[in-house]
Amino acid sequence: MRAPIRLLAAILLFALAACGTKAPLEPAAGQELPPAPYGQDYQPTADELLEPSEQAVPERNVELRERSEEREDDPYDLPPE
Repeated sequence: MRAPIRLLAAILLFALAACGTKAPLEPAAGQELPPAPYGQDYQPTADELLEPSEQAVPERNVELRERSEEREDDPYDLPPE
C-alpha cells in the first residue's frame, strides 16, 4: 500500500517542478531596475545584470600539478625569531 503512495508523491513532485514558467525577467510591479552604474551611458537590462563579470568568475590560467614536486627555495620563508 505504501508503494502507490510513494509513486503518487513522486509524480506530484515532478509535476510541481515542471510547472515553472520561462519568461524574461522583469522588475516586480511598481519597482524599477537599479540605477545605471556610475560612468555608464545606458541602463543594463535584467539579464545583463545577472551575468557575472570576468572578475567574479576568473578563468584558470595555471595548470594544476599532476604529481608532487620539490618546492623551490623561498627566500621569505624565515624561521621565527
